[in-house]
Amino acid sequence: MPNGPANKKLSEAITKTLPFLRRYARAVTGSQQRGDEWVRLCAEVAVRQPELIQGAEDTKLGVFALFHRLQQPFGSLEQGSDAASVSGRLKESLTEMAPLQRQVLLLTVLEGFTVADAAHILGIDVDKAEHSLQEARRELQRVASVRVLVIEDEAVIALDVADIVRNAGHEVVGIAATEKAAVELAKKHSPHLVLADIQLRGSDSGISAVKEILQSATVPVIFVTGYPERLLTGTRLEPAFVISKPFDPDLLRAAIAQALDTVSI
Repeated sequence: MPNGPANKKLSEAITKTLPFLRRYARAVTGSQQRGDEWVRLCAEVAVRQPELIQGAEDTKLGVFALFHRLQQPFGSLEQGSDAASVSGRLKESLTEMAPLQRQVLLLTVLEGFTVADAAHILGIDVDKAEHSLQEARRELQRVASVRVLVIEDEAVIALDVADIVRNAGHEVVGIAATEKAAVELAKKHSPHLVLADIQLRGSDSGISAVKEILQSATVPVIFVTGYPERLLTGTRLEPAFVISKPFDPDLLRAAIAQALDTVSI
């Protein structure tokens, strides 16, 4: 990449988009490793050939569009699920959702792009993107109910999260504000899914609580944080699915559908 203030500024802008691209790539593939591999390729190409994204309305839009242009020759980003596994069985009602529908859903509800932006990123027309989004929403309404453990130390937020989980058609088996309570509730209720805040009360950590839970159980995990860019650095073993506070029911439904087939931290 040639030197110069403009190119340096573009390089810095690209770097700022990478945590969000990692989040999306991990969500759509269900794997930190696979998602991060695609992100590294995209970042390398973007830095070496900045002209590929310079024509975009903003850097994030350009980087996401480049990301999908790079993976198209290699087929779908998504991996098939094992229908005989627990996660496959829980996701059975979502198996008809096409990769395009998932991608439009995640681009809009997870990354906050407009439908028009999602259409640009995926190289399709707006009508097709809108149709795919509506189809995705209909499929999400069919997801089987799962047992969810909420790990959150702020009482008001915890109750709001629990309401969203219930309104999305799932059962809240418990709310834990500490690592100890989280581990005890997980042993007692064997949740299908854990929804955990990153930072808990005092020195307690949601990540530490989840690591202890995973020593005795295999359960997919969704982490929530107000600062996803601080977590998604790509430099260490990290969660495969991270969503930002606040989040809406559609995002939670999409997160659950993907996380049920994800190997967590």
